[in-house]
Amino acid sequence: MSVSRAHGEWSSFDLLLALACILLIVVTVKISRYVKRRPRHRSVAILVLGDVGRSPRMMYHAESFAKLGFRTHLVGYKGSKPVSSLTSLPHVHIHHLSETPTFFRRLSFGLFALVKIAYQTISVLYTLMFSITHSPEFIMVQNPPSIPTLALVWFVGWIRASKVIIDWHNLGHSILALKLGYGHPFVMIAKRFEEFFGRSAYAHLFVTRAMRDHLASKWNLTGRMAVLYDRPPSHFHRCLPPEVHELFIRLGPALKDPSLTDFLPKPNVPYSTEFTMTSWPSRESRTPSRHSQINMPKLREDRVALLVSSTSWTPDEDFDTLLEALKLYEERARALNDSPQSSSTEKLPKIWMVITGKGPLRAVYMSRVARLQETWAFVRCSSLWLEAEDYPLLLGSADLGICLHASSSALDLPMKVVDMFGCGLPVCALDFKCLPELVKDGRNGMVFKGSRELADQMEALLKSFPNSTRLETLRSSLEGVGQLSDTHSKSNGVDWEWCTWADNWNRIVKPLVLRDVEHLDYTAS
Repeated sequence: MSVSRAHGEWSSFDLLLALACILLIVVTVKISRYVKRRPRHRSVAILVLGDVGRSPRMMYHAESFAKLGFRTHLVGYKGSKPVSSLTSLPHVHIHHLSETPTFFRRLSFGLFALVKIAYQTISVLYTLMFSITHSPEFIMVQNPPSIPTLALVWFVGWIRASKVIIDWHNLGHSILALKLGYGHPFVMIAKRFEEFFGRSAYAHLFVTRAMRDHLASKWNLTGRMAVLYDRPPSHFHRCLPPEVHELFIRLGPALKDPSLTDFLPKPNVPYSTEFTMTSWPSRESRTPSRHSQINMPKLREDRVALLVSSTSWTPDEDFDTLLEALKLYEERARALNDSPQSSSTEKLPKIWMVITGKGPLRAVYMSRVARLQETWAFVRCSSLWLEAEDYPLLLGSADLGICLHASSSALDLPMKVVDMFGCGLPVCALDFKCLPELVKDGRNGMVFKGSRELADQMEALLKSFPNSTRLETLRSSLEGVGQLSDTHSKSNGVDWEWCTWADNWNRIVKPLVLRDVEHLDYTAS
């Protein structure tokens, strides 16, 4: 009897289990039909696990896809304002991810990392699976960060039948190793994770040849592979004096710091700024019929040399090298300019070093700068945060760019140098393995290995400023950067070194995304 009762109980349990399995299958089929629907139009989801407005390469990707007629979903965190050339396009939709609540930051590094990954996983999955109602034909993901994004896009791509494109900017585990060291268990786990989930994709894009060759051989990548160098957008250019004039009228309120007011030339807005001046007729001759004689703004002869470094204030940029070089420049400028034996061509100008960007090390280094420049007479260093529209104008107004990017993997290239070249700005760049793919020492910039060499280069390029021959030679080599057309590049064998982002993207990425898409029926639901 007991056996019969037990048999009956197990039969009931088996029945419930069978019903649960049937229900699970039905739900799975329903969800599968929802998530695997083909898009009605060409579409792409671009995932960046960071501030959308501070991810220029991914914004340029989104803009290029949208101009190609793709319904473009850009997924990332809310923060800086994206460029207007992107937001004005009709096919662009920006989806903001939810931030991890700040009270979790009180946890230890390991616990907070786990909570953050869990929160990111839920937010990304919800956005890619449900906020984007139709399955995107492509999902493009920026790497790094690798955890959890590579696994998530792999999973969503499998569920929604989307083709995954990984845009390799750097190696995520190498950045984590800057903080923890390569022998740390977290770094070893991160490397395995990145290798496993990054190995297979529809296509892999790389910022350097060195990265492509390294990953293809070490990790046995599968899928199409192409090098897509960072290139400036077409609106980046060398600024004319009227543009410089308008920029510094707008930036005027940010230049009221006491350390700058007695250092920069006195402005008289709107007639002059710290870097430009306008010639007006004499008071007696000003009549309505003489207004045509008012001259356009021109650069001031007494201006200081404007140096710019763009940064995210992270450990892979060596600010100690810059500070030491500025100290050496201050000492040399004092010695040369105070010496009666120095001719005008040997004297050094005052320099204003502007560092743009936000990041974790900003406060630490700027407090050190404030203490140092209390005794400096020839050097000032400021940190400015610019709107996206003003950033290329500052680069186009500057005299020399400084790049401190050291590369955690030695396989990526600094996009800031690309931006500077696009604005006709010569660069002094810190040397590392694959930098020669971008900076040709002595041709379009200078390469340094330490602070003393950087100080030497600054002195050599800025002597007799604003009439420095060596600086002008480097600047002239950058004329037309970013303006080469397809025809010009091919006919002159330029190997796509200086074409625009649009030309480069259309040559490299467009064939990858149109190869299969052109043959699909997008009218089906």
